[in-house]
Amino acid sequence: MKTKPHHLSSCTLAAKPTSKGLRPVALAMSCVLLTACATVGPDYREPPPVDIGSGWTLPLASESQSADLARWWSVLDDPILDRLMNTALAQNLDLRQAAARIDEARALRDRVAGERLPTVGAGVSVNRRRQSENGPLPVGSIPGLDATQTIYDAGFDAAWEADLFGAKRRALEGASARLQATEVEAQGVRMRVAAEVARTWFTAVGAGYELHAQQATLDTLQQTLELVRLRHALGDASAADVEAAYAQWTAVNALLPDIQARQRAAVLGLGVLLGSPPERELALLDGPLAPCTLRALPVGERADLLRRRPDVLAAERRLAASSADIGVATAELFPKLSIGVGGGFQALSTGDWFDASSSRFSILPLISWRLFDGGRVRAEIRAREAAEQQAALAYEQAVLAALGDAERALGDYHGGLDTLERRAMALDAARTSYGYAKARYAAGDVALVELLAAQRSLHDAETAAARAHTSAAVQLVALYKALGGGWDAPAMTSQTKNPALKPIATVLAAPSVP
Repeated sequence: MKTKPHHLSSCTLAAKPTSKGLRPVALAMSCVLLTACATVGPDYREPPPVDIGSGWTLPLASESQSADLARWWSVLDDPILDRLMNTALAQNLDLRQAAARIDEARALRDRVAGERLPTVGAGVSVNRRRQSENGPLPVGSIPGLDATQTIYDAGFDAAWEADLFGAKRRALEGASARLQATEVEAQGVRMRVAAEVARTWFTAVGAGYELHAQQATLDTLQQTLELVRLRHALGDASAADVEAAYAQWTAVNALLPDIQARQRAAVLGLGVLLGSPPERELALLDGPLAPCTLRALPVGERADLLRRRPDVLAAERRLAASSADIGVATAELFPKLSIGVGGGFQALSTGDWFDASSSRFSILPLISWRLFDGGRVRAEIRAREAAEQQAALAYEQAVLAALGDAERALGDYHGGLDTLERRAMALDAARTSYGYAKARYAAGDVALVELLAAQRSLHDAETAAARAHTSAAVQLVALYKALGGGWDAPAMTSQTKNPALKPIATVLAAPSVP
C-alpha cells in the first residue's frame, strides 16, 4: 500500500539475543527506545519568506537611535497621561480577560503534556455477593465454598501509551505554539488598550483646546460688541451694526455646549477604559488640559515591524501549530503500543487481605494498527495540510497588512504635522490681520463689515488649529500602534524573532509643532 511520504526521524536499535521469556520485555523496551527517536510529520523551522520591500516609501532621515516604543507615551511628558496609562494597564477588563485566556491556553498545554505520562489509579473495594446454587456452577455442592461471599480487594491500575511515532510530541508542539499565540495576542490587547487610552485622552484634551479657542474668540467678539454699542451710543454706528455684532457673538456662543459634551463623553470613556465607573475621571474637566508637543518620531526599519506586531507574530505561531497538527494526523497511519499494569491484594477475609498469597498482578502489552478505515486518516492528513497552507497565507497576509497599516499611519502623521504647521502660520496671520482691523475700526477708518470679516477669519483659524492639533495627536497614536508600540517584552514568555532582521534607526523628517 503506497502512502504519501512524511518526515520520519528514527534510530537503529541493537539488542543481544534473549531467551523466549524475555522477548516480550525486549520488544517493549525496543518500542520505548523508538519512542525517543521517531517523529512523523514536517519539522517546522521558520515561516515562509515574504517580500517586504526595500524600505519606507516616504523620505526619512537616519538617526543613531530608534524610539523606545514599549512605553511610547512617556516621551510626551504628560503626567496625567502617564497616570491614566498605568491604571489602565493594571485594571482594564480587556487585559484581565486576555490574562485569563493565557491561563486557559497554558492549562490546555499542560493537559496535552500530561497525556505523555502514564495514568495510575488506586482503589479499595468490599464486595458482598451471593451466587446461585442452581446455576451452571453448583456453588453449594463444592466443599468449603459458600454461596454467599465477601471479597476484599485493594490494588492499583496503570496504563501508558508509548509515543512511538511522535503524535503526542507533535500535539505538545501545537499546544505550545497556540499558547505562544495567545500570549502574543494578549500583547495586542495591551497595545490596543494603550492606544485607546491615549486617543481618548487626546480627544478630551483637543476638545478642551478647541473650547479654549472658541472662548477666546467669544471674548474677542464680546469686546467688539461692546465697542459697537459704544459707537452706536455716540452716533457713529447704526443699530444694524449692533445686531450684526451680536449675531456673530451668539453664533459662536452656540458652539460651546457641543464641544463641552464631546469633552465630557471622552472623559467618561476614560473611566471605562480604566476598569472603573465612567465618572471616575470627571474631575479632569475642572483642571487645565494643555495640548502636548508633537515631534518627529523615529520609526525604525520596515522589517522591525515583524518583531513587534502581535498580529504577525500570532499568525506565525498559528502556522507552527498547524504544522504540528500534520504530524499528529500522520501518526495515525502507524502502529500504537499500549501497556497496562495492574496489581494488588484480594481475599475472602480481612485477616488474609494483605498476605503474600493474596497478591495479584497483571501486565498487558497491546499493539494495535489501523489497517483499513475507508481513507479517513489520509483525508485528515490532507485536511491538516490544507489548514497549514491557509495558516501560511494568513501569515503572509498579516505581514503585508502590517506594512500597509504602518505606511498609511506614517503618511497620515506626516501630513498631520504639515497641516498643523500651516494652520499655526494661518492663525498667526489671522491674529495680525484682526489686530489691524480692530485698530482701524476704532479709529473710524474701516466699516464694521471689515472688522467682522477679520473676526470670522480669526475664529476659523483658531478652530482649525485646535482641530488640526487633535487630529495630529490621534494620528500619532495610530502610528505608534501600527509600529507595534506598547509591547511589554518582559511579560512575554516567548517571542518569535528573525536574526536576519537588523534594526537601523530612521526618523520622520518633520518639524516639532506645539
